[in-house]
Amino acid sequence: MIIQDRRRFLSLTGTAFAGIYLSACAPRQGMMARSVSAATRVGPLVPDPAGVLDLPEGFSYRVVSRLGDAMDDGGTVPDAADGMGCFDIGNGKLALVRNHELSPDKDSGGASGPAYDTVARSLVPLPGGTTTIVLDAGTLEVERQYRSLAGTIRNCAGGITPWGSWLTCEENTSRADGRINRDHGYVFEVPADAGEQVTPVPLRAMGRFNHEAACVDPATGIVYMTEDRGDSLLYRFLPTRPGDLEQGGTLQALVLEGVTDTSNRESVSMQVGVPVRGTWITLDNVEAPEDDLRTRGAAMGAATFVRGEGIWMGDGEMYFTATGGGAAGEGQIFRLRPEIHGADMLDLFYESPTDSEYSFGDNLCVSPFGDLIVCEDQYGATVDNYLRGITAAGEAYPFGHLRLQTETAGACFSPDGRTMFLNVYSPAMTLAITGPWPTA
Repeated sequence: MIIQDRRRFLSLTGTAFAGIYLSACAPRQGMMARSVSAATRVGPLVPDPAGVLDLPEGFSYRVVSRLGDAMDDGGTVPDAADGMGCFDIGNGKLALVRNHELSPDKDSGGASGPAYDTVARSLVPLPGGTTTIVLDAGTLEVERQYRSLAGTIRNCAGGITPWGSWLTCEENTSRADGRINRDHGYVFEVPADAGEQVTPVPLRAMGRFNHEAACVDPATGIVYMTEDRGDSLLYRFLPTRPGDLEQGGTLQALVLEGVTDTSNRESVSMQVGVPVRGTWITLDNVEAPEDDLRTRGAAMGAATFVRGEGIWMGDGEMYFTATGGGAAGEGQIFRLRPEIHGADMLDLFYESPTDSEYSFGDNLCVSPFGDLIVCEDQYGATVDNYLRGITAAGEAYPFGHLRLQTETAGACFSPDGRTMFLNVYSPAMTLAITGPWPTA
């Protein structure tokens, strides 16, 4: 199916087909069409008797996959479930492609087969990568689970493509050192309908850095990428052939007019709702043996963000989190609108004033009803993580409360908008959430 979708994408590149992308690979998104108060979105959270996830009245979840479950390829579901995408793969089936943010010393769940890298001189794949869950779209019953990418390190987030694949990103820049055999820090592509473990191909032209997440603008095929570092940049990749990322392209970083530090920590340079004009600088030596893309880009004038993480494409605009940004250090959300009045425009969409309202937002997605859904990622002995909704007016509200001492991750919706899928990071669980969703 990915081949057909890629051909369809290539035939439509350069035309106004954003609506096709949104209906095929993600819920329809009229993000920020009108201002809606957070108080009208959902009611108070109801305690979960199972002690996993509190949700508003009328909502419920079911566990569709968990750590240690037997998979159809002979392995078991690995831990550290992070970013995830949902795809319609035809014939009444959905596929969830799920990242596993595993370091070399962790358990792979018995991964074998084609791997990007192995442990030392053994044939044992490094444990990072992806698993794919195939579900019946109507019943949400699991039909198959299998390892779909192996041999990578710390696959944190990523993003869906308009041609039916998942871009999985390594949040690690280890060099070959005998313990591992190859350099890391790349993006890999996994077809949603692969059906088996794919042969890993690092997309080197997309840069070697501490990758976090990616999204594709369906109007152009340009890929936008975040970086999880305290002095990270926002990148974009201009593919030589849109829809075929293996053909290479040009990597660039965002420059903002009059702004180099977006954090608002020392002084306020980004006002909520005030757009700033953006241009792009081209980066060279993008495989960066010294892991210095961000410092070289900043020296050329690129704007820095405090831990760029989740990014998601809406309708002609995208949203991304800066997990540690803001005067309070609790997190920011930025909105980028390509080619508004002849230029790309970035604005600070939301900044948290306190941890009780929103703290360390990481993965995010645009919901079918127009709000952002953001996964919190903070740790501590007494820390609680929430699913936060952010309305069109930039108001935060709790949509879910994770009762386990781990992070929420991978929020995404089924193409029909009726189900939200969510990962519990560790012990890994994938949940399917249904209920009376707000209207757009």
